[in-house]
Amino acid sequence: MAQSAPLLRLGTRGSPLALIQANLVRTLLARSTGAPETAFEIVVIKTTGDAIQDRPLSEVGGKGLFTKEIEEALLTGRIDLAVHSAKDMPTISQPGLMLAACLEREDPRDAFISLKAKSLADLPQGARLGTASLRRQAIVKKARPDLVVSPLRGNVETRLRKLEAGEVDATLLAIAGLNRMGLADHATHIMPADEFLPAVAQGAIGIETRGDDNRTRQFVAPINHAPTFIAVACERAFLTALDGSCKTPLAGHATLSGDTLHFRGLIARPDGTAAHDITGNGHIRDAVRIGEEAGRALKKIGGPDFFD
Repeated sequence: MAQSAPLLRLGTRGSPLALIQANLVRTLLARSTGAPETAFEIVVIKTTGDAIQDRPLSEVGGKGLFTKEIEEALLTGRIDLAVHSAKDMPTISQPGLMLAACLEREDPRDAFISLKAKSLADLPQGARLGTASLRRQAIVKKARPDLVVSPLRGNVETRLRKLEAGEVDATLLAIAGLNRMGLADHATHIMPADEFLPAVAQGAIGIETRGDDNRTRQFVAPINHAPTFIAVACERAFLTALDGSCKTPLAGHATLSGDTLHFRGLIARPDGTAAHDITGNGHIRDAVRIGEEAGRALKKIGGPDFFD
């Protein structure tokens, strides 16, 4: 007997964390529709970002390298929706695509991980901290200019292995990923968000669809977490206003309290020698405007030379 066609095909990267996230989306879709999980096919797509492991992504095109091939599969109809770590998504979606939903956000903070120190402040002079993130590098260097920041690429488990092998003395990872993978016990210290501002959309899972695919959007609408979607929209608007990419260290985090949205954004130089931050507040219906205004204001404060 021929196997029936899947209700939806979900495109994802093949890393352990990406597969956990795709399976979470599949479980929620099955729960909301009453269909078996097997009705939703997971399609693994290798991305350029996964293939390049020997240099920082900022040198080869930025974070869109983790989504490019998946978005191409979406545009050509090979898949019906894409599951992304929302922080990996390009500043502006490709024409014809849209962010259709977000799952409820995990903890957006960063985790400090070290076998040699209990916190960033406790690292010895000149210690080596491994990270591929310019945001993390800039905030670390601002707090501890004596530290040596080394590129550290690879999936979560690879970076933990490199740390355990002594390639670096410490690293920073999103606690959301550690939580989802059951690896939270590796975290030595959780960095407070007011001291170590998270990346835009960190901790959120984004579901991308074709803009004209009403059928798929009707499937994903019931699993959208509105407060997360609103916060991510604000943060991504901030990113867009700054023309943000992996080449510019920046951070942005929105929180909701009832109908009020609170936002804080940051731009910094990679070496941590200069940084500017801004806050914004307003009604949740103005989330995009709050993010855009914060981005434009920081762009003006920094001036054109800040982003060179």
